[in-house]
Amino acid sequence: MVYLNYNNLDNETQQRLLDISKEDIESKNGEDLKTYAEENHIEYDTILYEEAVKNLYNYKYVFNI
Repeated sequence: MVYLNYNNLDNETQQRLLDISKEDIESKNGEDLKTYAEENHIEYDTILYEEAVKNLYNYKYVFNI
């Protein structure tokens, strides 16, 4: 098995995983993030992106070769 982190993946794979992570974060915390964004006058997409990136580093990527 080969263990990789997010930075070791190609750009296309990183983007696909980022999109999946955004969907995951939005389904779990979407309303809370929207409320936080409104209260703090921050763009929702910016917060969603930052939380999605944080979420990516919680994943473990294992490849069987």
